[in-house]
Amino acid sequence: PPRDQPPATTHSDSTARPNNLVIDFGSVMNDSSRAEIALREAKAQYSSLPPTTTASATGSHAGAERLMGINDDVVREVGREIGAFAPSPEVIQRVGSYLRSRAPASLFQESDDDVNVAFDPDDAGDYEQLLSQSYAESGVITEAFAKTFHLGTTLLPPDAARSIWAIYVWCRRTDEIVDAPRDNDEDMLKDLSQWEHRLERLFHHGAVEDVLDLALLDVRIKYPKLSIQPFLDMIRGMLMDIPGLGVERYHTFEELHLYCYRVAGTVGLMSMPIFGCAEGYTEEIAKEPALSLGVAFQITNILRDVGEDATTRNRIYLPLSSLAQFNVSESQIYNQQIDDNYRNLMKHEIQRARDYYKKARTGVDMLSPYSRLPVQVSLDCYEKILDKIEENGYDNLTKRAYVSKWEKMFTVPFSWYRTLEISKTFPL
Repeated sequence: PPRDQPPATTHSDSTARPNNLVIDFGSVMNDSSRAEIALREAKAQYSSLPPTTTASATGSHAGAERLMGINDDVVREVGREIGAFAPSPEVIQRVGSYLRSRAPASLFQESDDDVNVAFDPDDAGDYEQLLSQSYAESGVITEAFAKTFHLGTTLLPPDAARSIWAIYVWCRRTDEIVDAPRDNDEDMLKDLSQWEHRLERLFHHGAVEDVLDLALLDVRIKYPKLSIQPFLDMIRGMLMDIPGLGVERYHTFEELHLYCYRVAGTVGLMSMPIFGCAEGYTEEIAKEPALSLGVAFQITNILRDVGEDATTRNRIYLPLSSLAQFNVSESQIYNQQIDDNYRNLMKHEIQRARDYYKKARTGVDMLSPYSRLPVQVSLDCYEKILDKIEENGYDNLTKRAYVSKWEKMFTVPFSWYRTLEISKTFPL
């Protein structure tokens, strides 16, 4: 049977530009999506289990050798085991209770199962140390998997940087849960149901299962306006990548745009409460540039990885309408054949990405002063990947566009200048 397709939209691909698109897909559901239906059914089945059974199922990951969402790939990338410093589950629960004691009274709902475990106020120093270790571990994972992103966070105040790391690690673990090798989709959906259940319990009740959850709980408490919706949307974005269950091909950019929102635009929404807004701006006003930056990042990822996705994953994310517009066939991409048609296609898609970066730049001044430089650096460094594709003669089928660490560091002073008022009069 045919695989899922995203909900239809009313825009034509030929006019696909930021000003012509509805950016915010938050909470959009596709009732005909096999992936979403399958997850909904798996979650209903999981939720119907007795509390002791669900607690055991979820807790088994925390008590196992590795944490949920931490697999061989993560350990290999980081270079060591994750969370080896974690104490007993009982201590983790006491730290969770300690953190919840600092939360606003109305932040968490009462739970059917008691999540509150008695803690000793005299041990607060030990609890804070474990929380710091949880944040530090999140930073290590972030740096290992997202070097440009991590570089930007190092320019934030320490508390804000740690909060972004905690959010990134949740996203990383979600990705690993979905991509982990399994014999069938049923096991993946079961794990993802548990993961979403854990997320809801953390947001609604302040419940934690493992040591990395402590950092995310602390973020939830520090930033009460942080919404669960982009986290839920990201889970559905990950499902769109599942072979045989998710979306096989994107016919138009509008269809691809939903995917870009879910897997990357959501990160912008997750980050906004931490970044904060400048005086005179609100998160609602700053939302569209934030989403545009996430979409720009994801389009850049897609363009950087066209060859790798085709040869190693049998995937082509480029919209079929764009391929048809420039007379490029799928077999040409699989066979890694570069010609003028393909170069023109890449020029078109690179310009699409640059349009989103342009829209994103309008939001930098909307952010709190301490967040402007980190966001500008991330934007400038990531956009340089597009420059590299151009320098490679638009060959992203056999060559990988790579921006070196030194090139990124060299970008920082220019990014700093762009955050100054004088740059509006004398732009670079």
